[in-house]
Amino acid sequence: MRNRSLLILTAVVTTGALSLTACGSRDDGGSDSDKGGKTTVVIGVDAPLTGSLSALGQGIQNSVDLAVKTANKNNEVPGIEFKMTALDDQAIPASGQANAQKLVADKNVLGVVGPLNSGVAQSMQGDFAKANLAQISPANTNPALSQGDDWAKGTKKRPFATYFRTTTTDVIQGKYAAQYLYQDAKKRKVYIVDDKQTYGAGLAAIFSQEFKRLGGKVVGTDHVTVKETDFSSTADKIKSSGADAAYFGGQYPEGGLLSDQIKKAGAKILTMGGDALYDPAFISASGESNDGDIATGVGHPIEKLATAKEFVANFEAGDYKDPYGAYGGYAYDAAWAIVQAVKTVAAANDGKIPGDARAKVTEALSSVSFSGVTGQVAFDEYGDTTNKQLTVYTVKDGKWTDLKSSTFKD
Repeated sequence: MRNRSLLILTAVVTTGALSLTACGSRDDGGSDSDKGGKTTVVIGVDAPLTGSLSALGQGIQNSVDLAVKTANKNNEVPGIEFKMTALDDQAIPASGQANAQKLVADKNVLGVVGPLNSGVAQSMQGDFAKANLAQISPANTNPALSQGDDWAKGTKKRPFATYFRTTTTDVIQGKYAAQYLYQDAKKRKVYIVDDKQTYGAGLAAIFSQEFKRLGGKVVGTDHVTVKETDFSSTADKIKSSGADAAYFGGQYPEGGLLSDQIKKAGAKILTMGGDALYDPAFISASGESNDGDIATGVGHPIEKLATAKEFVANFEAGDYKDPYGAYGGYAYDAAWAIVQAVKTVAAANDGKIPGDARAKVTEALSSVSFSGVTGQVAFDEYGDTTNKQLTVYTVKDGKWTDLKSSTFKD
């Protein structure tokens, strides 16, 4: 964006045009002699572009597309033309791994934005790490992806140096949700349901632990299966438990139906969940009124952030078929972080893309720091975002509206 100051603090900006040739000429022996051409750098995207979660996936793809177009329009990295390659994982881990291999095989891909689902990310991390290819997820929240499987025991070890994310983890989101439900909503008895997936089960476990620590009581637990539609037995259990709230760890297709069936069972209680419920489709999935239901979301509402005004305006001007959605701002920031890392790497190499560009881009990402759409963008020693802002949303008059935004403090 022309008027935004998006800078890497350590970057050395070159002022002269880069003497690069078309289609990937770099210090690895490439020799395309198209005079006056630009080096092509591809930013890959992996997300569910079809299927039940496509609304979120399309928002990610469109936002990265906007970042790429903005970088080219502003000549953000002289001599480099950014392009986007988007692949559909349908929220299936096996598809994500196949996509990772395709992106690795394209030598022009120097960074990847995605995926949406934590379970899909697990299937991709190894392939990206072997290729030194950085990935930045705008949506993954499972702590193990960046802090290792023993994070809950207090032992944090980063599994893959190539993995980053622009959203906060479920360690923060789960605790934040429990604190709101207990301290603000004054609920004391909760029934917890999850979808047995990496994201949902992990988030529910963290929520449960914090809710009990605060003094609340978990009166029951159950599991549902993704893509099933009949949750009446679970709804009956929730009604019988005497819970004054239900917490669902999972995605909006199942969450909306669960909320609907809880209310049809006669339990006049709210359903709460994480950022994966915060979508209009959660509301439309229910035949009963969702008013009063709650979802936590990472970051503050994009529409209310001063840093996001230009992004929102440019996105609307781009005439995209699908909205930027819950993760659009984070996807834009992820793509822009890759752009800035490429900028640093080229500037340190006399304006050329080095032969080991992927490893250099990954290294440069550790020092990225700029004012982005969602606030200050930077990564800690685990590749996690340093931005710990969250928001509680509620359904009011059939629409999501924000209730409370704050920075999490443990």
